[in-house]
Amino acid sequence: MWEILKKPSAWIPIAVPLVFFVCIVIVLRASNFAIAREEDEGVGAHLFQLWLVFEPFMLGYFAVKWVPRAGRKAVFVLLLQLVAAFLAVGTVLYLQL
Repeated sequence: MWEILKKPSAWIPIAVPLVFFVCIVIVLRASNFAIAREEDEGVGAHLFQLWLVFEPFMLGYFAVKWVPRAGRKAVFVLLLQLVAAFLAVGTVLYLQL
């Protein structure tokens, strides 16, 4: 599994949603968990929306390229990617940001 995680197509779809999750937590902590509603969402929200468009393509590319080659190890990495994506998306949906 570790040899697959060294490939950019494996670790980038895990790292990006984790970075978004950490950013969400930092912003909420800095604002004392007060969610301000603004007209324009800001750069962070737009980057998150762009990531939402590209994440399925990144996951699909990894699945097409590595699942036939590595089997179970690649499926496990794909599950890690999905969990990381759902962590970021779930946080935004739960907090209605």
